[in-house]
Amino acid sequence: MTSPERLRQRADFLACQHRGRSKGTPGFHLQALKRDDGDATMRAGFTCSKKVGNAVARNRAKRRLREIARLELPAYGQPGWDYVLIGRREATADHDFATMREDLRAALAEVHR
Repeated sequence: MTSPERLRQRADFLACQHRGRSKGTPGFHLQALKRDDGDATMRAGFTCSKKVGNAVARNRAKRRLREIARLELPAYGQPGWDYVLIGRREATADHDFATMREDLRAALAEVHR
């Protein structure tokens, strides 16, 4: 399967937050929402608040989140779902990359239960 499409609309992020399921990990927080619009496209969004750090730290954290999503979502995500990965303060940018990949697989299994 190909990489997921990007979430860009604020309404999609808010829908994941308010109507979806969530799972926290040491390196990031995952929110997931099964869409009932008949579209089988998998979508992913990424966000980091200013609590994560300055612009350099936030961008580094988002790059890492995008990369773990690119590597893991095609195999472990489900069609018709939206996923939002949220960076954590002093964790996302410096957390072990292999551990973050394992955490994403575990978090996906949890939200799909």
